[in-house]
Amino acid sequence: MKSKKETALERELLKRLSGKCLEMANLIFSDIEIRNLMDYANIVSIKRLGFNDHGPVHMKTASLNAMIMFDLLKDAGIQFSLVSEQVGTVEDSKVAVFTASMLHDIGMTVGRENHEIYSMIFAVNIIDRLLNAVYKNDAEKKIILRSLIMEGIAGHMATQKIHSIEAGLVLIGDGCDMEKGRARIPTLLKTKPKVGDIHRYSSTAIQDLSISKGSRKPIRIDVKMNESVGFFQIESVLFPKILSSPVRPYIELYAGVIGQEMMEYL
Repeated sequence: MKSKKETALERELLKRLSGKCLEMANLIFSDIEIRNLMDYANIVSIKRLGFNDHGPVHMKTASLNAMIMFDLLKDAGIQFSLVSEQVGTVEDSKVAVFTASMLHDIGMTVGRENHEIYSMIFAVNIIDRLLNAVYKNDAEKKIILRSLIMEGIAGHMATQKIHSIEAGLVLIGDGCDMEKGRARIPTLLKTKPKVGDIHRYSSTAIQDLSISKGSRKPIRIDVKMNESVGFFQIESVLFPKILSSPVRPYIELYAGVIGQEMMEYL
């Protein structure tokens, strides 16, 4: 059964999609293999490893973040890599960003270390199956999109250099899922302190993250927190991902404690 949060995320995503991307979303949302991978990734992440949410809610939140930023770049007239390279359309780019965002963490079913590589291993046959359904006999386009989707998955931890705008959106969309709810269950289950707890507690300090049109650049990200420990989350997770993303030139980043002046990072 899908949670209310997950169902709400799906509804919000479907509102933003059309054409081939909408077709891809409907296939992914109803796919049993993808569903089982997402659910088990969450079990491994939370129950076995004590990390935060890496399941269906996280992957759909990351996808929604990426779609919001995608639309802002499109509205600002920014060319996506497939378009500038003259090998695809804006619609193709959106399909790649959405699909990579939806599959980026399925490798957490194995473990945290190198999980982006495991995600690629699990994803390759799924991607082929999905692209065969949506792009049918367009062999060239399927090769291009599979490669771009794989780049998005491989690059979402900022451990591997990425070069496309599309993969950069997957990276930042993932990094923007940092509100307190993502760490709620691990915090409730926690019994003893251990190395790495600062990530969980800094995450619980994040009250709100919003993505909107910027005043100087196409995208503005605002992060509001109730305690200054939340700055650790910004500076150790989100900021490094933005710095390593090809989307960096198009982003304004602000963060601050509620009731105090916001700090400008970019």
